[in-house]
Amino acid sequence: MKKVSLLLVVVCLLAAGSLYANNETLKDPKKELSQQIDALLDNYEYEVAEDITAVVKFTLNADQEIVILTVETNDDSLEAYLKGRLNYEKVELENFKEGRTYTVPVRITNS
Repeated sequence: MKKVSLLLVVVCLLAAGSLYANNETLKDPKKELSQQIDALLDNYEYEVAEDITAVVKFTLNADQEIVILTVETNDDSLEAYLKGRLNYEKVELENFKEGRTYTVPVRITNS
């Protein structure tokens, strides 16, 4: 009986150790997308008197390209700029799901 309980304890310890051995940190896909979109929108060509914002809803196609669904903003030039800079731009994303809708807020500041 002692051998069986000892064997059970050893098996539990090995199982727990193997679970904690996988120390790979998972990347947040939303954060990765936000960083890549920030890089794509690096140089806004127009001067702005005050900060302007937009909410961009998009999906990724099979080639991992951004497909803009909507841009919610009051500024027509910002909407055109976002659509022109982001639509069909390729992004690198692990474990993406084709057709999933993403929403990213965008803010252009005067600087």
